[in-house]
Amino acid sequence: MASGPGFSDEKNDTLCESESTVYVHNPHLDGMKDDFLYHFNLGTSTHNLPAMFGDVKFVCVGGSPWRMKSFIEYIAGELSLEDPKAEYPNICAGTDRYAMYKIGPVLSVSHGIGIPSIAIMLHELIKLLYHARCTDVTIIRIGTSGGLGLEPGTVVVTKQSVDATFLPRLEQVILGNTVVRSTDLHQGLAEELLQCSKDLGQFETVIGNTMCTMDFYEGQARLDGAFCSYTEKDKQDYLTKAYESGVRNIEMESSVFAAMCQLSGLKGAVVCATLLDRQKGDQLSSSHEVLHSYQQRPQILVGHLIKKMLQASASSKS
Repeated sequence: MASGPGFSDEKNDTLCESESTVYVHNPHLDGMKDDFLYHFNLGTSTHNLPAMFGDVKFVCVGGSPWRMKSFIEYIAGELSLEDPKAEYPNICAGTDRYAMYKIGPVLSVSHGIGIPSIAIMLHELIKLLYHARCTDVTIIRIGTSGGLGLEPGTVVVTKQSVDATFLPRLEQVILGNTVVRSTDLHQGLAEELLQCSKDLGQFETVIGNTMCTMDFYEGQARLDGAFCSYTEKDKQDYLTKAYESGVRNIEMESSVFAAMCQLSGLKGAVVCATLLDRQKGDQLSSSHEVLHSYQQRPQILVGHLIKKMLQASASSKS
């Protein structure tokens, strides 16, 4: 049964409290004979989703297919599940929209660039987890971002995702009406990630607000786009206001990610490396090798968290 606030019954509420099931907020799903997840090329009548994905406890999502394949290879080595150099098939090979990889209880999925792309992916991912009857799922977005007042390479764990006016909200127009949703993320998970960084002692990690924009250029106060109607001073004034409001990095996906995690009952976090300090420039000047090392930091941090959580779970059962 499709469930969630407004669609739940007493049995579902009790189960959710004990096992943290995945919510869907759509009573129309109950009347569908088959649910085909078009952009994944997976369906309830064509695939045994509980058998394929029922053991998933961790989902990591990121922009590029290459990055998410790299992550699954990394986590395979960290968890000693398989040879990191083994070939991991793309579960979504029947489509060119997204890529998906799995090893043990970890699912790795690409989401493309921007709110529209990640929102489409999340709709189908949440339904996949629901149809697969997954429980106690933690989902983390790993990626890169522009920093504010931070040394390049610093990792930011998002406290709140804020819009371009620094408010913690996602505005979406549905049937001609503006719907506002909260963009808070799971604070306990953020604190655990910060502790993992301290355990590792390899790079600086902070908790701060993340500004999520609709555009990479003008929406982020860049001066190097095809169009620009403001001055350097205008840019600096705006970024200073952002910093003073608590913003520590800027990207393009966190708001809808946070909102959909809340709606579906998923424990979520956003972990992004900063590639530059946007108050000091717009274009990347670090070498390819240095940038690559920065990009690896979120997966190192999240890999450590997953390993730690799995070890704790195993200890509690022994």
